[in-house]
Amino acid sequence: MTLFDEIMPDVRLINILDDSLLADCVSAGGMTPSITQRLCDYARSAQEAGADAALSLCSSVGPAIDIARRLVEMPILKIDDAHTEKAVKGAERIGVLATVATTLRPTVDLIREKAEEQGRKVEIREGLAPSALEALMSGDRARHDEMLIEKAKEIAGSVDVILLAQASMTRLEGKVAHETGLPVLSSPRPAIEYAKKVLDRLSVGAPA
Repeated sequence: MTLFDEIMPDVRLINILDDSLLADCVSAGGMTPSITQRLCDYARSAQEAGADAALSLCSSVGPAIDIARRLVEMPILKIDDAHTEKAVKGAERIGVLATVATTLRPTVDLIREKAEEQGRKVEIREGLAPSALEALMSGDRARHDEMLIEKAKEIAGSVDVILLAQASMTRLEGKVAHETGLPVLSSPRPAIEYAKKVLDRLSVGAPA
């Protein structure tokens, strides 16, 4: 059973998949007009297909989602909206763990945006481990995990919570928490729970 099946079993899913987006974003070192245009086109396609809301599952394309939101009537949610908001509400010193620079920057920017919305001041400690991604891409999953744990322990002493910037890290949530002794937040479950709340509000005519 997937998280979607567990959390909102009665919701019809429309999947729009472009597995080249992240690779293109990483290759370009960030968002480009072309990638942004593609995301906006997908948002329009989702709305035209009858979607009531959309959930973007890629952290790196967050800046494009900000633009796409202005082009459609339905709400578009970022996978990081919920857990970054939770981090800001619960901590003043937030560590962000990532293996991809193009994911780290939008996540950090989103945390600052959430903090500003809530009138809170936060300190952010970035934990970027690009070598871990290289290990994973070469097939050494154990080395990838080991390097991420080491990076988490490196920043643990100066933060109150660790936020995992990539959904692919979710399986390490418990291990990072155990090794650092800190609360650890990952994105998939909070994102889908938040999407369910948005859909529930829309069904009763309340603002999303």
